[in-house]
Amino acid sequence: MTLFTGLSAFPLTPTDDDGELKPELLQRFLERIVAAGADSIGLLGSTGGYAYLTPEVRKRTLRAAVECIAGRTPLIVGVGALTTDVAEDLARDAREAGADGLLLAPMSYQPLTDEEVFRHFEAVAAAGELPLCIYNNPGTTKFTFGPDLIARLAELPNVTAVKMPLPADGDYAGEMQRLRAMTPEDFAIGYSGDWGAKDALLAGGACWYSVVAGLLPEPARALTRAALAGNAADAERIDHAFAPLWALFREFGSFRVMFAITDILGFEPITPPRPILTLDQACHTRVEDALRPLLQVVV
Repeated sequence: MTLFTGLSAFPLTPTDDDGELKPELLQRFLERIVAAGADSIGLLGSTGGYAYLTPEVRKRTLRAAVECIAGRTPLIVGVGALTTDVAEDLARDAREAGADGLLLAPMSYQPLTDEEVFRHFEAVAAAGELPLCIYNNPGTTKFTFGPDLIARLAELPNVTAVKMPLPADGDYAGEMQRLRAMTPEDFAIGYSGDWGAKDALLAGGACWYSVVAGLLPEPARALTRAALAGNAADAERIDHAFAPLWALFREFGSFRVMFAITDILGFEPITPPRPILTLDQACHTRVEDALRPLLQVVV
């Protein structure tokens, strides 16, 4: 399985004050990612604000992305929704539009049981008929996939990968060893949480599902390549340049910081969907300062 490997870059979904897509700006983000040589694009993930967008806007976003990418970089599309019916519809639409893979998180208002999540994934994977990655993101969904549920889901047709949060104990190698013992040989285990990417990849993680690569794909690619090659010294050097930004991601949430980065890089200003607020000027200045070391990264 090669789709869910390497660097997967997750762009923002730029919208106006009415929640309508700004397709030209989205395509500018995507062109940067393609030019940097990312291994895939993760459209409509948490960084893409999928939970705040209507299904219609999500479908328009997908089509604008497919038009721009034109097969140059594999496209993974988030299809998480509150109901299984909507998620199935989004999965079918992704296949019909030309996506290469799916990313599914168990969104909910009522807390979900393991059996409810299993049946949800079973239905959406069957509807999409594309390689699907389990999105284990308890920070937003409040649902944590245990090893037994991941193993059970990995036996479903089309479910070929998992996107894991950073382990609380930092034992990436141990966690991956346990999951690999319970899942098919070609099941891909990758990680999100940008500040842990270096350690996850050096420990054998298959993929970095990267927030920052949505706007800074070149230094993210450099970090990925160094870590996957086992070059710990280079990976440490690049990760050190990212460290001030990682601290801001942890303090304010990467979603908010990414909107500030968009402005600092000179893109058309966009704001997060309400009720999420933009960072104030003092925080904005801190983000600008954190970006400076990254300009020195050799890519």
